[in-house]
Amino acid sequence: MHADELDIDEPLVGRLITAQFPQWAHLPVSKVASAGTDNAMYRLGDDMVVRLPRIPGAARQVDKEQRWLPHLGPHLPIAVPVPLGLGVPGEGFDLPWSVYGWLEGNNLFDEPVTELADAAVELGRFVAVLRKVDATGGPTSFRGGPVATRDTDVRAAIRDLGADGTVDADAATEAWESALRLPQWQGDPVWIHSDLLPGNMLASKGRLTAVIDFGGLGVGDPAVDVMVAWNLFTAETRGLFREAAEVDDDTWARGRGWALAFGLMAEHYYRVKNPVLASVGRRSMYEALADFHGTS
Repeated sequence: MHADELDIDEPLVGRLITAQFPQWAHLPVSKVASAGTDNAMYRLGDDMVVRLPRIPGAARQVDKEQRWLPHLGPHLPIAVPVPLGLGVPGEGFDLPWSVYGWLEGNNLFDEPVTELADAAVELGRFVAVLRKVDATGGPTSFRGGPVATRDTDVRAAIRDLGADGTVDADAATEAWESALRLPQWQGDPVWIHSDLLPGNMLASKGRLTAVIDFGGLGVGDPAVDVMVAWNLFTAETRGLFREAAEVDDDTWARGRGWALAFGLMAEHYYRVKNPVLASVGRRSMYEALADFHGTS
């Protein structure tokens, strides 16, 4: 997916564990299938998982997660990863990496949530609680600012996707320009996950069980965490999420703008490189447009 992607495999992970965590050297290592773009995951024994950056730019996520997940986790109403070890460069791998406790369940690509109404309430509460945790000293999220920062990429996506018939360019432009005109967040920066996509949540027996991948964690405008309303939920369950998430009208509308922006850019960039993620983008894009134009 990336020109600078690193070579990672089970023997490398095994060598890293043996060299740095010899107490776990006897445990089997197996790759975890994932549509993620920044990190590779390898199960370690039954109770742990090794998470390694796939690209140099993702390395900064390691220290952030190690620092802040123990601070946030005890407050949150849904399970999140618990760091168990911090790995350093070695064995030919030049980036830091992490060991976490294994969380049971499958990502929502592989096991869709069937209890959508319950998930809408649970995830809404998660977003609301996360936003209220003390954010003093928190790093700025890569999606923590105005959605207008994506204007160039969004317009390029509208142009190309409109040209090949994937999207109605006029309808997308109208919705996008409406999002750009919205009042911006005037409050203090708050904690946001920033990447609430189906691949970053786990389910078991059709019920939401965990939120994972806090690589985009940071502080900023809470609107970005609202975009899950369009990439996961339906028109019938979206209101349940909104009520539980406790967001005002402007934040809700900005969240829809983020859903549209993510959807357009993901479909545009990943349609060949990562079809699974592109499909999430496509749904997000279409749901946001239908909602904006009153056709959902």
